[in-house]
Amino acid sequence: MSVDARSRALIEAALAEDVGSGDVSTLWTVGAAQRGRARIVAKQPGVLAGLATARAVFAQLEPALQVRMALADGARVAPGDGVLAVEGPVRGILGGERVALNFLQRLSGVATLTRRYVDAVAGTGARILDTRKTTPGLRALEKQAVRAGGGENHRFGLFDMVLLKENHLAAAGGIAAAVAAVRRQNAAGLRVEVETTSLAEVEEALAAGVDRILFDNMPPARLREAVALVRARGERRPETEASGGVTLQTVRAIAETGVDFISVGALTHSVPALDLSLLLEP
Repeated sequence: MSVDARSRALIEAALAEDVGSGDVSTLWTVGAAQRGRARIVAKQPGVLAGLATARAVFAQLEPALQVRMALADGARVAPGDGVLAVEGPVRGILGGERVALNFLQRLSGVATLTRRYVDAVAGTGARILDTRKTTPGLRALEKQAVRAGGGENHRFGLFDMVLLKENHLAAAGGIAAAVAAVRRQNAAGLRVEVETTSLAEVEEALAAGVDRILFDNMPPARLREAVALVRARGERRPETEASGGVTLQTVRAIAETGVDFISVGALTHSVPALDLSLLLEP
């Protein structure tokens, strides 16, 4: 596992923010030649993500440190399970501890919550998607964490897929006009998705021939009707996606309507961190 240039820059900024002009607590209590070993362990059950990023934190701060992974992204952990071990200069271990844990805990939290949603819809055929409701600067890492949890990624940003939402439709003059405007300019052949809030709008989207139809905040009974309308088009039908107010309590009922995808903003916008701890061994 390795990290890309964007992640390395993010790690550099995080270390600069935390270490600043120097880790005085460590510099004043730990000798420069002192070596040691530490382990990161789980304190609660969950799913891991961000291990390569955590390893890169230690490597960027102190190249002499050696990190050994006990597990891989996507692995389930129980309290007490070892996640990784780091060995070398103690100053480097302690200096990188918080930044490594911040990345690992946040990303593992995303993977853990994603897995809960994926497990909740098991057997229905519905697939769980993330959204763009990500932490600024962390989108690529958080979307990797969603995949580690068994979910799938929606578009990365505003540039790699066309998603016409209510404000686009209002500005363009409706679904037909908006899709027609896109078609005139979509030389790259980007996939086109349209948000709908009623069965009449679903019919409009079908007539426009889009690639995916988003059902926004529809209750399960209406979702079933919407899915039936789309499926009546046969094998060449567009994909279907449900979104809006999805929770662990409601996601199963939404999945059982037959939608292809369910997008869940909570996977990244309000996820609790997974509790992990670094322990320096005597």
